[in-house]
Amino acid sequence: MNFPFYIAKRYALTFSKNSAINSITIIASLGIIVSSMALFVVLSVFSGLKEFSLSFSNSTDPDLKIENLKGKSFFLSPEQEISLKNSKHLSTISKIVEERVFFVYDGKEHVAYLKGVDSVYNNISSFDKKLISGFWLEAESNHAVVGFGISNKLSIGLLDFNNSLEVYVPKPGKGRINANDAFMKTDLVPVGIYNITEELDNKYVFCDVDLAQNLLNYKSNQYSSIDVKINTKSSEDNAIEDLNRIFQNKIKIKNRAQLNDSLYKMLNTENIAVYLIFTLVIIIALFNLIGALIMMIIDKKQNLKTLFNLGTEIKHLRNIFFIQGSILTFFGGLIGLGLGIVLVYFQQQYNLIMVNHDLPYPVILEIKNALIVLLTIYVLGILASWIASNTVSKKLVE
Repeated sequence: MNFPFYIAKRYALTFSKNSAINSITIIASLGIIVSSMALFVVLSVFSGLKEFSLSFSNSTDPDLKIENLKGKSFFLSPEQEISLKNSKHLSTISKIVEERVFFVYDGKEHVAYLKGVDSVYNNISSFDKKLISGFWLEAESNHAVVGFGISNKLSIGLLDFNNSLEVYVPKPGKGRINANDAFMKTDLVPVGIYNITEELDNKYVFCDVDLAQNLLNYKSNQYSSIDVKINTKSSEDNAIEDLNRIFQNKIKIKNRAQLNDSLYKMLNTENIAVYLIFTLVIIIALFNLIGALIMMIIDKKQNLKTLFNLGTEIKHLRNIFFIQGSILTFFGGLIGLGLGIVLVYFQQQYNLIMVNHDLPYPVILEIKNALIVLLTIYVLGILASWIASNTVSKKLVE
């Protein structure tokens, strides 16, 4: 057996005659255990919060969104539409017409987005499953589905045939504007109200895609965007490559992360910030380990002198305490991680902590988080052990 490892194992696993050193060592070990457990729990909580936050956008956003490189709309040729439907990498495509418009209902006004969708839109998005009242719009109708926020601002009633939802869009053109002929107008009948997030609830009013095309004076094959659902057996990269081939690289393609760029950046920034804060806590906790090892070195000074006089090199004496610190870090990190896993598992299974009466605090068990914790603890613990072990010098043992 390696000589320094044998001595270090004995020092780490047996109590010293000095009770103060035993207390310091126990405190240092508890610091490692608690800090590693806390880091894993916090990372698991942020993983849960991230998935919870993204669940709203993931349920409504397509896998991919096709937009024009320049301008608000583009034309979809019959050949391109056939190619999209025949692509083995694409499951469903939905044609969208979207524009910011002016709404009037019973004398109340609001500016939001009118989103014209086709009959297969609900195969890509789940807006129809988020309805809190009414039903989803029918194809080739003047029905409208509005967000909860918009319905509150305009005091919209469903199937109110005495008051229609008026939609106004400025007419394109140049020159002098006649106030009486400046807007395209159509009337919609609200038939459903959806409730997802505050932002979405105040943003969209859904209608049939043909009605939106007529209102905006679009051609029958002119669209604002195309939502795409990827085949479950295909990858995102293959689907993007296929789309670029069909449109000859003349389109802009966004995935879910790009569609929610600000949200992803915010969540990742918060995750990194919390990780750095808890890493600082671990560094402070590891000062106890450095102190415990230094106190152990002082306590074993006579033993070190004896070993030195018997011919043990200084580097081997240093290795004793370096290995001792590494052993304490290794087992402390494992125990802390194990306790963290148990705590997160019980939260998942038994909802120990609740955000409100119906919503348990979201947590997710991920191997990635466990590896991050172990890597952080071990790197910092080894560094702390190296710093403490280097206090052993020739001057100390002579």
